[in-house]
This record gives sequence, C-alpha cells and structure tokens, in this order.
Amino acid sequence: MSVALLTPPVARPLDVLGVPGQVNLDHAASAPCARVAADAVAELLPWYASVHRGAGALSRRCTLAYEQARQTVGDFFGARSDDHVVFTRNTTDALNLLARALPAGTTVVTFAGEHHANLLPWPRRSVRLPVPATPGEAVRALAAALTELRRATPADLPVLVAVTGASNVTGERWPVAELALVARRHGARIAVDAAQLAPHAPVDVAALGVDYLAASGHKLYAPFGAGVLVGRGDWLDSAPPYLAGGGATSHVGAATHDVRWAVGAARHEAGTPNLLGAVALAAVCAALSAADRAALHVREQALLTRLRDGLAALPDVVELRTFGPDAPRVGIVSFVVAGRDSGEVAAELATGYDIGVRDGLFCAHPLVRRLLAGAAARSGRTDLPPTALRASFGLGSTTQDVDRLLTALAALT
Repeated sequence: MSVALLTPPVARPLDVLGVPGQVNLDHAASAPCARVAADAVAELLPWYASVHRGAGALSRRCTLAYEQARQTVGDFFGARSDDHVVFTRNTTDALNLLARALPAGTTVVTFAGEHHANLLPWPRRSVRLPVPATPGEAVRALAAALTELRRATPADLPVLVAVTGASNVTGERWPVAELALVARRHGARIAVDAAQLAPHAPVDVAALGVDYLAASGHKLYAPFGAGVLVGRGDWLDSAPPYLAGGGATSHVGAATHDVRWAVGAARHEAGTPNLLGAVALAAVCAALSAADRAALHVREQALLTRLRDGLAALPDVVELRTFGPDAPRVGIVSFVVAGRDSGEVAAELATGYDIGVRDGLFCAHPLVRRLLAGAAARSGRTDLPPTALRASFGLGSTTQDVDRLLTALAALT
C-alpha cells in the first residue's frame, strides 16, 4: 500500500458548486458543496469498500482514507493528543452522543438562545439561563449560575456548560473563550456547538480551552452526511456505546452479556461508517486550512455590512439581534418585513427573483420569539409577523447576490 495515502489531502481552490442564475442565501441551513469535497468523493468512489474489515487492497485503501480523514478533521479543530474525534451524522447527532455519554448526575447549563440541537438533547437535570443582552452579560450570568450551582451541588458531581459559537439566527458570535475560562474556574466542562462558526472562522478546541466541539459537514461545504464530535476521551470511553454493533467491540463471547466495548472513537461508531462523508469533510478542512482565512473574513464582513446597511435603509424591514448592532458576527442576518407574512415573502423571492432565503423560526423557537418581541419594541411596529426571514452566505457569495436580494425586497415592501 502506498505511503502517499497517509499524507494530508492536497489543498485545492475553494470554489463551490451551484446552479447558474440561482442566488443561494441559505448557507446557514445547508451550505453548497465545495468542489474539493465532490472531487474527493469522486476520486475514492472506484475504490469504495468496507472500512476496518477487509484485507483486500480496496478495503485497506479505504481504511487508510478514513483514518487519515479523522486526523485531518482533528487537526483542523485543534484536537489535543488525548481527544477523540468521533464521526457522526451532524451536529445534532454529535450533541446527542455527548448527552448520552454524560456521567450520572451531570448538570448541564445552557442559554435560552441555543439552537434546538443544543437545547433538547440534555437530561432533565439542566439549568437554562436567560438570553443575555450582551456578551459580557453572558459571561457574568454563567459565573453567577456556576457559583450558585456549586454551592447547591456536591463537588464530585460533574457540570457541563453547552453554548453556541455563533447564533444560527443572528450570526452573532458568543464569547466562547471567556465562557470556557469561567467554566474551568468552577470545575465545569464546556461543549461548543460550532455548526455555524466553523464555516466562517477558525475554531481550535485547545486554544479556546473547550472540552467538546460539535460540527456538521453539510454546513461546512461537505454535504455527504458526516459530522463530528471532538473532545475529551474519558467520558466517551466510560459511557455505553451510542450505537451497539459491529466495530464497537473488542470482544463478544457466547454468553448474552459477555461483551467488551472498544475504547476510542470506534466505541461510538458501530456499523459501517460513512467513509465518503468523512473524506469529503476532511477535504474541505484541508482546503480551509491552506486558505487565507483572514482574507475570507474581510470579504465576508464586507458583504455582511453591505447587506445590513441595505436592510436598514428599507423602512419596513427590521433586523433581529440579541446583542448590540456592532457585536461581532458571521454571515447570517435575520429580519422581518412589517405587514408581510415571512413565508409569503420567501416564496415571492424564490419564484419571482430566483433567490433562496429561509423563513420560519429556524429551529430556535424560544430565541426567535424573544427576538421578534424585541424587534417590535425597538422599532415601535405593531405589524411584525410571527416568523422571520434569514439570509446567510459564505464561500461563493457575491456583492451581486446581496444587491439582488436588496433590490427584490425593495420591490416587495
């Protein structure tokens, strides 16, 4: 077997696939496929075979490709030497895995501003903090909550803080490093939902001081059904397997309960793994690692400013926000059109202008309802609809895309 199979994937230009004439401003739901991801899958498909379970050349190559993908993804997210990199279906799957792996008696602390993926999986023994008005208030609220929790909870019972890296509703970035520092001071661990942050900015678990990170390939330009959970191995190795089946065991005897489960990522990856999804995700991670992330950030922020300024100039459009208007954010903006049903506006943008945006409550119902009430109070409008619109962009988005949306909204309002 060629040693070259163990080298990192070749970085290629980060262009994305798309349909000419269609303006895709729904990246936050599912980003378009990067060409490097499609190319990586096409290159491996002729060799496709079982992973970890065969001695033939095809199986050996696929096993190497799968484990190489694990290393590449782990490096991309700054995994430490004792971290596990577990391939999952998506962020929701990864956080459910972590929820299943929590030691008995763990208390989970979240904020009410989370996506449902980071609200619903946790056990009943959880604390949900109110949505903060500023990043600083988030840090202070967590510190106060953990201080009180430690007073009321035996010191030997674990605490996990679960927080988003960037809001899927507003694009606002949360102070992850500062929250992680507060968690460590109180002996708590912290998990980050990086589904929206990772496509827009480097995310390094070691540098941030976080214990777990969850991300989705379909939001990271690799829509082939793979996600990842990166983090501390002790809880994952002590927990029952997320799935029971082949590949998750080191021994299975004749007796019903004569089973020894594997340690490491394999413990939670039973069954035939999603090889193509892992390879596609790794290809994008390699390409982003080789890219000028600072230049990509500057470009995205220019598009974001253009969009937000254009929306602010439309008298019937009100932007949703959690923090102040100048808070750091990624390429996501949610808004409402006063007097117009959001679903109808989205449909008209699609059918009349070939523009795709999102409408609804964005799988963050408590947060969006709160932000809609705040938008009404801030604007003085009493005719805001009960759902919102969201425009989101990334690689491949252009000023023409933004201007086309603004022109269409001006015509519809």
